[in-house]
Amino acid sequence: MIQSVCIYCASSAGIDTVYVKDAEKLGTLLGQRNIHVINGAGSIGLMRIVSDATIKAGGAVTGIIPHFMIENGWCHNGLTELIRTETMHERKQLMANLSDAAIALPGGYGTLEELLEIITWRQLGLYQKPVIVLNTNNYYDPLLEMLGRATREKFIRPEQACLWQVAKTPEEVIKILCRDGHL
Repeated sequence: MIQSVCIYCASSAGIDTVYVKDAEKLGTLLGQRNIHVINGAGSIGLMRIVSDATIKAGGAVTGIIPHFMIENGWCHNGLTELIRTETMHERKQLMANLSDAAIALPGGYGTLEELLEIITWRQLGLYQKPVIVLNTNNYYDPLLEMLGRATREKFIRPEQACLWQVAKTPEEVIKILCRDGHL
């Protein structure tokens, strides 16, 4: 049963509104369903949008952030709960431990790294929960093509190509969670 989701996404300003709208919609849908959001506690970008929308819809958000990010002023101070960590590694492990599923929205280096790490953890049996990629505006198409190529060229075993699922819309993310009997 999904009670909490880890969300990986951009913490950058100036993002196109197509991404902002999907982040807000996903946060609203999760908040309305009382699904606890766990994220990196960022104060800008899609991370803030998801957090604010979740809380506005009646949900809760736990932000997990290393001390150095707080010291740099990158922390969202309006979350339901804030957990401080010493390191990025501790942050990512705690986010995974507290979640019943992981969802990746578009993002940069950090988001891409977190998504590939959680897929790797699934491959190794360290994370046995759903991983969903929200492919807004076909953002992840190049990465999905690269993973397909890696599979075709036998760097990834074909049976491991199902370690993640792809959704085109926030509503489809919820449908995937429901379809799999998790909601």
